[in-house]
Amino acid sequence: MNKDDIQARVLDIIRPYVKNEQALANVTADTTMLGDLQINSARLVDIILGFEDVFEIEIEDEDADKVNSVGDAVQLLSEKLAA
Repeated sequence: MNKDDIQARVLDIIRPYVKNEQALANVTADTTMLGDLQINSARLVDIILGFEDVFEIEIEDEDADKVNSVGDAVQLLSEKLAA
């Protein structure tokens, strides 16, 4: 699975939690979850659980804490899937 495929799945997972649809429409790797997409910080847990379910991986708390942007999520998932 390449990074474009991973990003498409990431966007599908976060879409229900996004409050700024305009930012989602123009998403880049640098788009932040809390700031740009205006995702409630409590919902980040749901998103991480979604990543684990969809990609069938386990994400440790310290790794989850590093996911601030769409690019961070894609990079983390790429690393987990390659391992």
